[in-house]
Amino acid sequence: MNAHLARNSATASPTAQACSVRFGLCCTFLNQPIKFRNTTVKANSRLDRAAALSKLSELCLANAEALHAALRFCADHGIGCFRINSQILPLKTHGVCGYAIEDLPAGGQIVEKFQACGDFASNRKIRTCFHPDQFVVLSSPRDDVVDRGIKEIEYQCEVASWVGADVVNIHGGGAYGDKPSALERFARNFNQLSDRARGRLTIENDDTTYTPADLLPLCRAEGIPLVYDVHHHRCNPDELSLDEATRHALATWNREPLFHVSSPREGWNGGKPKPHHDFINVADFPSGWRTQAVTVEVEAKAKEVAVLKLMKQLSERWFVYMVRCADGSLYTGIAKDLQRRLAQHQAGTASRYTRSRLPVTLEYHEEQPSQSSALKRELKLKALSRSAKEALIRSAV
Repeated sequence: MNAHLARNSATASPTAQACSVRFGLCCTFLNQPIKFRNTTVKANSRLDRAAALSKLSELCLANAEALHAALRFCADHGIGCFRINSQILPLKTHGVCGYAIEDLPAGGQIVEKFQACGDFASNRKIRTCFHPDQFVVLSSPRDDVVDRGIKEIEYQCEVASWVGADVVNIHGGGAYGDKPSALERFARNFNQLSDRARGRLTIENDDTTYTPADLLPLCRAEGIPLVYDVHHHRCNPDELSLDEATRHALATWNREPLFHVSSPREGWNGGKPKPHHDFINVADFPSGWRTQAVTVEVEAKAKEVAVLKLMKQLSERWFVYMVRCADGSLYTGIAKDLQRRLAQHQAGTASRYTRSRLPVTLEYHEEQPSQSSALKRELKLKALSRSAKEALIRSAV
């Protein structure tokens, strides 16, 4: 397992270099012709066992090829992490249609192809991970539910061992009217897992039941890393601030931390903040994450388009500035390239106001994380009194 992954620097595009974050793409593509294949229990059950296993073998081989293509796309576009679909081996743990990899006609070849994906990912410094489906619940009071969950986790950890994935992430599950008892069951069942699975399993705060504050004691007691989902925390808050939750979550990791970001489909003023938007509002990306050596999976419906857009937005630098004109007046503006903007002012092409008051001198500037925040800050500075602006300029000297 790649327990301590190197940063994705050698292969990253320039847009990925502006902050320390490794960005993650989740499972599928919007525009790229990279498809993962699946089947249904109904379709599989129509075949005799030998034919069913042959068909499943074909699907697994096709998915290994698709995974290789997905990893190549990530490497070519500076995306440093790819979440592998839970059904990468279709029906693997189904009660009737399930199978061991050795049961498939091309079982050995399938493993080799996934191992080749792992070699490629390692060579190109791409992290891989898994996120089992919602039915995987270790806190359930029902033994059959827990048994199915353990079986699914073990399967995904088996594939994770082939590809070098170091995270298999699940939610806490239900509270069943008693959170402390549910989390105690989670801990007991966690310790039923194999060493391979315990070493990869992580837990994530959700948007309904378990907050970061709920899960952190379990994480510390059992050595389980917390995947901090900032969208879920905003939907389901606790006494921790965003920065506090980030700091506590970081401390639970013995390898590169992994977080989640998403934006609400209807905006934060809409009636339903939980459903994900097609894209990420750059204002929803915590500013404190930019300098952290973390993986951030982008949970957005537009998939690779959303990831690349967010990477580009976060690579941009915006400045709010004040210049002093020849008549002593102050002018406030924003710019992506501050030196270029100053040159435009001096040439008389930046502003009608400064054009007749040349030359100008730069008196103050500050960096902002986005154009939106720069515009908001510009309005605040423009609203300041002259004496307040002069005091701000003096404070920056």
